[in-house]
Amino acid sequence: MNNDPQKPEKIHGIAHLFAAARYSMGGARRLWGETAFRLQLLAGLCLVAILIWIGAELMHVVMSIVLVGLTIAIEAINTAIEEIVDLVSPEWSLPAKHAKDLGSFAVFAMLCLNGVFAVFVTLTTLNWI
Repeated sequence: MNNDPQKPEKIHGIAHLFAAARYSMGGARRLWGETAFRLQLLAGLCLVAILIWIGAELMHVVMSIVLVGLTIAIEAINTAIEEIVDLVSPEWSLPAKHAKDLGSFAVFAMLCLNGVFAVFVTLTTLNWI
């Protein structure tokens, strides 16, 4: 029994799946508010379209979609880190800065991996290497 009026009751069974889907959609709506996410999504869609247009192998297109999806997932985690840090450390602090910088670096690393993969696929597809 839940005695805390602020804390919702724990959901079990099939209702948990529907609740989890609602929570995920709430996260997607929150992420949509991030300019970085929208730009990453647009760039990812353009990248996949270009790979299809140049005739890249299906496996390369699928791998690119996976990398874009992972980038979006890392951006969601980065946004969550920023939200939590802003909540628990409203004043500037070095550990808060480090947490935000590390989340940002994770996104940057994924963007670099997307770029390296795109260049590799493009060069091999066009027989330039």
